[in-house]
Amino acid sequence: MIRKIGLYFLSLWLLFLLIIIITVDIPIYWGEDSQFIGINYLFSRNIVPFICIIALIIGAFSFYDFNHKLKGTPELAFKITEIENIDYEHLTFLTTYIIPLVCFNFDSVRYELVLLIVLIIIGIIYIRTNLYYANPTLAILGFRIYKVTGDFVRIGTRNNIVLITRDKLDKSDRVKYIKLDPNIFYAKKIKS
Repeated sequence: MIRKIGLYFLSLWLLFLLIIIITVDIPIYWGEDSQFIGINYLFSRNIVPFICIIALIIGAFSFYDFNHKLKGTPELAFKITEIENIDYEHLTFLTTYIIPLVCFNFDSVRYELVLLIVLIIIGIIYIRTNLYYANPTLAILGFRIYKVTGDFVRIGTRNNIVLITRDKLDKSDRVKYIKLDPNIFYAKKIKS
């Protein structure tokens, strides 16, 4: 569950970055009589960007944890018998959730509260439906998503497996994998 929440934060990296750009308020004055305005004043004018920076850090730790888990010992390999590229899931998440949220009015506390509630609701749905693989940040970092049917040595054929991988996969490829969820695997192509 913690990994899924972390990957949700990672999926919103672009949103947090855009919110920082939209809302950051750092007064810049280069005159000779310039002086630092104070940390309290700076923080009080930039609460939303500071929260977004914390969320970016949580996403970074999540990616580190995800990458570390992927270096673990893989399970036995299986052969892909059917394959469908579902990279469009990244774009769906981006256009459906992230882009519309950038249009919120960040000058109003009410809209900021509504944004927080919307992000919590999206997060609950994202985690309960195991859609954490549809992560636009992972796409930016070079990951691909496939839905496959696989022929496993011990258990036979399994359908509707989602593979997250950095490799370009084709039908008949053999992959080794690490199970992230019952039907969501991180996979690496076995080079012939």
